Amino acid sequence: MSSKGGRRMRDRVVFLTGAGTSVESGLPTFRGSDGLWEGQSLEDVASPSAWAKNPAGVLAFYDARRRAVLAAQPNAAHDAIAALENTCDVIVITQNIDDLHERAGSTNVLHIHGEVLKARSTVDPNLVYPLSKPTIEIGDLCEKGSQLRPHVVFFEEEVIALKEARKAMRSAHRVVVVGTSLQVYPAASLVYEAPSDADRYFVSPDKQGVPNGYMLLRGKATAEVPRLLQEWQ
Repeated sequence: MSSKGGRRMRDRVVFLTGAGTSVESGLPTFRGSDGLWEGQSLEDVASPSAWAKNPAGVLAFYDARRRAVLAAQPNAAHDAIAALENTCDVIVITQNIDDLHERAGSTNVLHIHGEVLKARSTVDPNLVYPLSKPTIEIGDLCEKGSQLRPHVVFFEEEVIALKEARKAMRSAHRVVVVGTSLQVYPAASLVYEAPSDADRYFVSPDKQGVPNGYMLLRGKATAEVPRLLQEWQ
């Protein structure tokens, strides 16, 4: 724990999580092994140009993602991160569009790539709605009469809440990066926002791609995250 003026303070722990955090809940990585979905490139079903040309195809792609999320359950990594709130101030910055952190009990989650269980207006991005069904249909409209789209960041679109994510990383006493290959920018750049005196950990089954200043914990998220957080107790 940190101290200031003789008074003990709760440590602030920031997690940056990616697809590898949820893969053990049965959710495949977004790109999968070949970068295709039903024979189509992801750019053909998850980009502004795809939405303009074939909104029904884009909706079908994200409907499939949504059904998979609804069928999944949080795993041991999600549970351990949520339980840490009992002793630390925890912020989760996630690239994942699922709600598994929230279902595990995490209360401070920044979804920088959006949330698949929500829809938003195509004319006003501030109009965001929780979905009461697993699909978005052509003809589902916002209050301004515009077609609803998934509340997710398409390829070539700006990420959500990047300023807040950077601020959170800069305030951390400890940073844990879990299940991300750090291939997608600007999300990957967040690892370099952590203070130089913060304890920094990188959880991955692969020993490649470890950012400078981070300690590699090589293994699956469901094993390494609970083990690390148990050491802090």
